[in-house]
Amino acid sequence: MLTVFITGGAGYIGSHVVKELLHQGHQPIVFDNLQTGHRKAVKNVPVIEGDLSDQKILKETFQYYPIKAVMHFAADSLVGESVQNPEKYFNNNVKNSMNLIEIMEEMNVKKIVFSSSAAVYGEPKEIPISEKHPCVPTNPYGETKWIFEKVLQAFHDAQKLNFISLRYFNAAGADPEGDLGEDHSPETHLIPLLIKAALDGTSVPVYGTDYHTPDGTCIRDYIHVTDLSHAHILALTQLEKENASGIYNLGNGNGYSVREVIETVKKVTGKKVTAIDSPRRPGDPARLVASSTKIKEELGWVPNYPHLETIVETAWKWHKKHPNGYGHQKEK
Repeated sequence: MLTVFITGGAGYIGSHVVKELLHQGHQPIVFDNLQTGHRKAVKNVPVIEGDLSDQKILKETFQYYPIKAVMHFAADSLVGESVQNPEKYFNNNVKNSMNLIEIMEEMNVKKIVFSSSAAVYGEPKEIPISEKHPCVPTNPYGETKWIFEKVLQAFHDAQKLNFISLRYFNAAGADPEGDLGEDHSPETHLIPLLIKAALDGTSVPVYGTDYHTPDGTCIRDYIHVTDLSHAHILALTQLEKENASGIYNLGNGNGYSVREVIETVKKVTGKKVTAIDSPRRPGDPARLVASSTKIKEELGWVPNYPHLETIVETAWKWHKKHPNGYGHQKEK
């Protein structure tokens, strides 16, 4: 059993990873400022409400618990906001992350799994995107993830830590057991927005219908959040091996267009979904599809929920039961 310090552990992905860690017999310690996370999403584990800008509470937590590894999810992650307010993103995603690294070094904790992003790649030059693809971020959010990966590599080269960076594509879906789901405010992800539209009759904009894709809309790679969580357990196991640092993509390798996602949500929910054709958003690539061959070959990762319909079904089950997210639950 490992005691694992999890920044952003009350968030969407973090809370699913906490559940997976408990299943595997580990002890998660959640550290979250609860600005976007939800205390109700993490049960039966210690939750420290704190911010990575506060080195005092960070150090006290590391001194109190026998922490052996870190999973770092805490970050600001809205691309549009990062363009409008880059200072916020560099402060939180880089400067505050450096606070974490400094405390790890001081307390002799040498294992970290980092929540990175496909945003590090920028405009894709080839599809599917492998880890060898050039990193040319097109927004401050992607830039901050890329910078911190380079920080981790430098600390690894100096023999101060081992790291695994997981570059997510589009995390989606919900815990198949129905305990956890996606509750953001504001919500920006396509599948929960479509499900909300199915539940309450609102409409969803389709940003761009003139891309060079079969139906004119953007194509994205959706990965079930539980499959993503399992990859973190494999990464943690890998870090138990000496000098085991690495970078891995996490996606399904299959792309679905916005219109295909809309039709899938209609099919799963049996509801009308109103989509409104809208202009493109600046910086949206036509296709983003991952190659996850490396993590499959090196860590033995296999997605258990690869089909879009299954991903949507799990999300629909959770949102139907929790129409107001973690603030309210419908009785059975």
